[in-house]
Amino acid sequence: MKTFSFPKDFLFGTATAALQIEGGDKNNNWYEWCELGKITDGTHCIVANDHWNRVEEDIDLMKQLNSQTYRMGIEWSRIEPKPNKFNEEAMAHYRDEIEQLIKAGIHPLVTLHHFTNPLWLEKKGAWTNEESIEHFLNFTNYVVDQLGDIVSDWVTLNEPNVYLTAGYFLGLFPPGKKGSFKLYFKAAKNMVIAHLKAYKLIHKKRKERKLTGTKVGVAHHLRVFEPEKGTKLEKMSCNLASRLFQDIFLEGMTVGKLIRPVGSGFPEGKGYFVDFMGINYYSRDIVRGSFNPMTMFGERIVKEGAPTNDLDWEIYPEGIYTICKENYEKYKLPIYITENGTCDAKDDFRTKYIYDHLFYLHRAISDGIPVQRYYHWTLMDNFEWLEGFSARFGLIKCNFDTLERVIRRSGHFYSELCKEKAVTQSMYDAYFKDQ
Repeated sequence: MKTFSFPKDFLFGTATAALQIEGGDKNNNWYEWCELGKITDGTHCIVANDHWNRVEEDIDLMKQLNSQTYRMGIEWSRIEPKPNKFNEEAMAHYRDEIEQLIKAGIHPLVTLHHFTNPLWLEKKGAWTNEESIEHFLNFTNYVVDQLGDIVSDWVTLNEPNVYLTAGYFLGLFPPGKKGSFKLYFKAAKNMVIAHLKAYKLIHKKRKERKLTGTKVGVAHHLRVFEPEKGTKLEKMSCNLASRLFQDIFLEGMTVGKLIRPVGSGFPEGKGYFVDFMGINYYSRDIVRGSFNPMTMFGERIVKEGAPTNDLDWEIYPEGIYTICKENYEKYKLPIYITENGTCDAKDDFRTKYIYDHLFYLHRAISDGIPVQRYYHWTLMDNFEWLEGFSARFGLIKCNFDTLERVIRRSGHFYSELCKEKAVTQSMYDAYFKDQ
């Protein structure tokens, strides 16, 4: 099928995280991590893309991409530099940015936590400390007070499983702990409960203002776990990997149910605690032999002969259909693809990557699965966490010496796709006819 189209009310956009693009903030755990020399390519987050000072320029680029929606992060450490001490100037900056987005016709989806913590929270043990729940609620309460009249759509937490895996099991993210199942599950429980409470709080505060249309969710990093040879042992290993890496967060944050080994019962009561299923999809894991925690926690076994990106992640577009189908059948919620993209410095295969993944999303919609939004990761090359500037995910190329932004060929394709909400025959001929 060469051409396909999306419903008229489908929204296309891009996603970013505050720390990865803003620059200028020294009060967070990732600034400290960079200062310790922990970034693979030796780069630093202190400047990043200097988005903090280039909001108008970057919104203009979003307009050139014909974006209808933008998933953006706000930096907790900027807004609450000390416990219960809020920075009104920083908050005003975010409000101004969101107002500029709305004026440009771009619908904001705001993420409250995307891997970064204020240093004061990090020093308390971050999410391993039960106090983190109350701290996050205080932060959420302030932000919704300040932005709740102009922001209806919220992501409370981004990829809690990746954040905890890299920080408390692999030692790759701050605080650099290794092999601690105890801390992983302790923090997981606190993050689940924090989300449940934040969900209720956001709805309550907007309802008090008589505001409707509130949508709150989580951006879950979901992977396909597939047995290499299909043995009973490998299938059991896949089930265990899925449970520990993603199911504990899906069940906890979606329907409020703690499952072992995180806990049991319904700490905030039974019901739904998301208004949409946020899915970040990138790849799959092939599970070989008996269960190995390193297969679950970061080691990627790629299917022999499969295409890969610059980071050696398998490119497996069929998986986005599988993930959407499984989670819709289980939870019956509308789906937002809150992240999907690939690392491709030369822009050799990103265009086809987008086409292939959207082909399978189109198939999902045709099969009755209510996929409603797609946020491409990412708007522009940025500070890509552990990899620093070396990992290039952007539709827009960024020169980190001059900070010049240039839309890539894949970005021009995406711009046309956003405008048409379709891959037309002329687009197919221009970008794929010779492939």
